[in-house]
Amino acid sequence: MSEERKAGILMPVASLPAAHGIGDFGPCARKFAKCAAEMGFKIWQILPLNPLGYGNSPYQPYSSYGGDPVYISLEILAEEGLLDGVPEYDFEEEDRKRVDYEKVRAFKEQWFRKAYEAFVPDAGYEAFIKKEWVYLYSVFDTLKEKNDDKTWTDWEEEDRDWIRKKDRKLTEEEEKEVAYQMFLQYMFHKQWAELKKFVNDLGIRIMGDIPFYVGMNSLDVWTAPECFLLDEVYQPLFIAGVPPDYFSPTGQRWGNPIYDWEHLEETGFDFWVKRIGYNGELYDIIRIDHFRAFDTYWKIPSSCPTAIEGEWVEAPGYALFDRLMELFPHIEFVAEDLGELRPEVGVLRDHYKLKGMKVLQFFLEGDRENWGETDKEELIIYTGTHDNQTVKGWFLQKTEEKQEELLEMLEDSGYEEEKTAHRFVHCALDSEALTAIIPVQDLLDLDDSGRMN
Repeated sequence: MSEERKAGILMPVASLPAAHGIGDFGPCARKFAKCAAEMGFKIWQILPLNPLGYGNSPYQPYSSYGGDPVYISLEILAEEGLLDGVPEYDFEEEDRKRVDYEKVRAFKEQWFRKAYEAFVPDAGYEAFIKKEWVYLYSVFDTLKEKNDDKTWTDWEEEDRDWIRKKDRKLTEEEEKEVAYQMFLQYMFHKQWAELKKFVNDLGIRIMGDIPFYVGMNSLDVWTAPECFLLDEVYQPLFIAGVPPDYFSPTGQRWGNPIYDWEHLEETGFDFWVKRIGYNGELYDIIRIDHFRAFDTYWKIPSSCPTAIEGEWVEAPGYALFDRLMELFPHIEFVAEDLGELRPEVGVLRDHYKLKGMKVLQFFLEGDRENWGETDKEELIIYTGTHDNQTVKGWFLQKTEEKQEELLEMLEDSGYEEEKTAHRFVHCALDSEALTAIIPVQDLLDLDDSGRMN
């Protein structure tokens, strides 16, 4: 029996219109999910929910396991009696267009502290904090804050080496802060689990997003530096990124440390097994960002200021996925396989019957002899991803001649909607691909003022 055709919507939680300056797990998310269900969407794709690191980027997270408290709903805390009422957020005009993370965090923090004072640990909390990562991440966050949010390699020596030596007890004040951080993690995961159930009950599956790399300033690297190519003082020997491409003439130097794949393979890929197992509990579908690095990854010497210098190095992708498929046969993976790839990436993807991705914008920029067709059914087609311009912004940047050419092709295929973006949306929905996912910006016909990245 063939898989049924379905449509999904790409909407980061942070972008939801909410009461306190950022989208969260409260009423705004439920209202959005209801609307999506009424429109017939079967998938809700989001971006990573891990603690946002440098530049508030979800791809430089402080942990692969922790959740960012910024998504905790104050409205739900009030409903549960942890706050006397729902506080009011002082919205300025710009706050309705973009998230002011510093302002939102400062505002929410004061109310989180009040909620913590009213919190009485329950059985769910006691079970949750027994997970090893919960205490360790809470210690990491406490010591990071104590050290003025510096990267852990620059902390005071006794804090930096606590995870390895454990030769000192945390102070009473530090333990109090650790307990507070564990409360935040509990509330994050409790609210997320309740939201996910609500969404699933509507007939919608949630696609989560796993960054391929982790941030240098993260619990992951602090607790397991042996999994990365670091020197004797824990500084990266090499940096992750990609060479010059469509997005950047000097490439992208991301700053993440490179994995020590030899060590990972010797340990049965335990690092990745734990990450996938954890995310398999959070999401119904897992999209793996930068999938091509399971085949070959760009290895940049840390001394290089750009990503131009580097080399492609093969990764043990087959050995890793053999292990993952053995342990997690129930998990559905999506491979982010965009960009200039060598054929072996597609062979790796297809060997494990993973869905790949196709972006209509890229397709229309290239060879369009087979207009309206896709490579195969077993992929997901997008008008654009969170990395792309919106369709409207992309179209408006074209020359008048190119715009006329695109419109003529759309009209010849029967797409004559009033809003140009909707013509592209319907084109994606009519694709041979069994799954189409549309960024909410394209549904709303937004220009690049609504671009995510």
